[in-house]
Amino acid sequence: MHLAVVVLVLVGAALADETPLDGPRVAIVHSEQHHPDETGAHSFDFAAENGIKVHISGSQGEDGGANSIGSWSYPLAHGGVAELKFVADENGFQPESDLLPVAPAFPHPIPQFVLDQIAFAEEEKKRKAEEE
Repeated sequence: MHLAVVVLVLVGAALADETPLDGPRVAIVHSEQHHPDETGAHSFDFAAENGIKVHISGSQGEDGGANSIGSWSYPLAHGGVAELKFVADENGFQPESDLLPVAPAFPHPIPQFVLDQIAFAEEEKKRKAEEE
């Protein structure tokens, strides 16, 4: 049994060594990691020669979760640079980027009868709250 496992590992290693990569190799020009310390602070920086960059830093949140801020960017085929910045904390993941879709403007003005109904519902909500 042990011999079969050793043989399979050796065959797998030999095949993996001969398997060509699908794309060009890209050198890492910068890589730095700071693992969480006693306060939970951590960071990660990475840059590759093809222009890909990543930065993430964070700390332990007040409620015990991890809070992070960061960004990443990469070159686009047409010559621009794609960038995304984010905050991730107790309010969730909050990305900011020109890459993200934006909801279209409301296609028409809200009709007055809808506005009247919304106002009526608010008045009813207030009236019921005063009765309690």
